[in-house]
Amino acid sequence: MELVTTDIEVDLQEPSAAESFETLGLSEGVLRAVSDAGYRIPTPIQREAIPLILRGRDVIGLAQTGTGKTAAFTLPLVDLLIDGPRRTRAVVLTPTRELCMQVEQSIQKYARHSQLSVAAVFGGVPLEPQEKALRQGVDVVVATPVPFRARITHAAAAELQLARGVRVGVLVKAAAFRLDGGQQA
Repeated sequence: MELVTTDIEVDLQEPSAAESFETLGLSEGVLRAVSDAGYRIPTPIQREAIPLILRGRDVIGLAQTGTGKTAAFTLPLVDLLIDGPRRTRAVVLTPTRELCMQVEQSIQKYARHSQLSVAAVFGGVPLEPQEKALRQGVDVVVATPVPFRARITHAAAAELQLARGVRVGVLVKAAAFRLDGGQQA
């Protein structure tokens, strides 16, 4: 599989009054969730990444902490999955449990006006609730890699039918992952 990426040159100047979330191509339900969250004007990373992701482009985004990177990928993720079949269609891998929970909460916030479901899978907690959520079917799985692999193996990947339905994969803080499949310490 070939990864095609888009380099984004972000203009860090303040956006004009005409630049709003409504101009990015997000659906009405997602725009309502954005409004509910109190967001009015997209940040530079959001302004550049959201339209590209909505067009199906692969994006590698780099921005400072607190600039809205999580919303830059979760808003279009929710938008892309909002009107689809009920099965796991996206897997988001994060290097830490805290980030996993943050991304799960972000997706829940932006999917609030839809039937989209999300489950977090991470270590340090009992297996059963996470496996139950996976068996019942969720649209988005947000996970740390090792516990995700363990839950999938334990719950029988064939039963979950993950491989056939996954449409979107996201690596959050990709630099924290090792190429040999593990995580950095």
